[in-house]
Amino acid sequence: MITRTGRRPRLRVAGGCLAALLTVGACSSGSSGSGSASASGSASAAVTGTVTVFAAASLKESFTTLGQQFEQAHPGTKVVFNFAGSDALAASIVGGAPADVFAAASPATMKTVTDKGDAAGDPATFARNQLEIATVPGNPQQIATLQDLARPGLKVVLCAKEVPCGAAAQKALAAGNVQLTPVSYEQDVKGALTKVELQEADASLVYQTDVKSAAGKVDGVPFAEASSAINDYPIATLAHAPNSAGAAAFVALVESPQGRQVLADAGFLSP
Repeated sequence: MITRTGRRPRLRVAGGCLAALLTVGACSSGSSGSGSASASGSASAAVTGTVTVFAAASLKESFTTLGQQFEQAHPGTKVVFNFAGSDALAASIVGGAPADVFAAASPATMKTVTDKGDAAGDPATFARNQLEIATVPGNPQQIATLQDLARPGLKVVLCAKEVPCGAAAQKALAAGNVQLTPVSYEQDVKGALTKVELQEADASLVYQTDVKSAAGKVDGVPFAEASSAINDYPIATLAHAPNSAGAAAFVALVESPQGRQVLADAGFLSP
């Protein structure tokens, strides 16, 4: 049983403290506002133990890399990830699941957490993402536009409407005046991508970062309507974080130039 304690003080790490963060694990900051937290203005708060991060499925590759960098910078620490659909993660957090950081694929799913007072402060947008059509390698169906997905006989997979990639897909389809009935709705973007990788579907609407991570297993087709459905990705430390200092340090890494480079390399757009 999880005991809900009082709200922890919100802690911040300023971007300019990155060097100190990576060497001693924390630094002081007199700034306030949205974004991350740091170790209560004292450089003596060492980063130790396990940091539990709940993150949208589309962040798996980039956050895994950042987790490895974090552990190298803070010997003896361990970053444990729970990657899944943002809506499922948000529901777990408000239900009392112990976690230190939440990174969502849309502000709407983050709002589920902030509305319940489970975030330690205002979330910060750290990246953006847009959709792309994933096809079987070689694109044998010669899909070139969003409208092509409505062709009779084409097997298309979408994310469930309640998850961020599904909500973005619905916006894009509406912008293109495209109506289609998918062969399945998947609970996160990796599920939609896997259907194409296994050639159980001809195409799916996923994030461009997922197409990039699956290079060689799928082909990507950009489409004009994707610009009308770009998702912001917010991140926040959690009010009942078991490791608040670790949470602050991990969020600071994500927001740092080093973190932004990892995200850019994965295909994410700047916030």
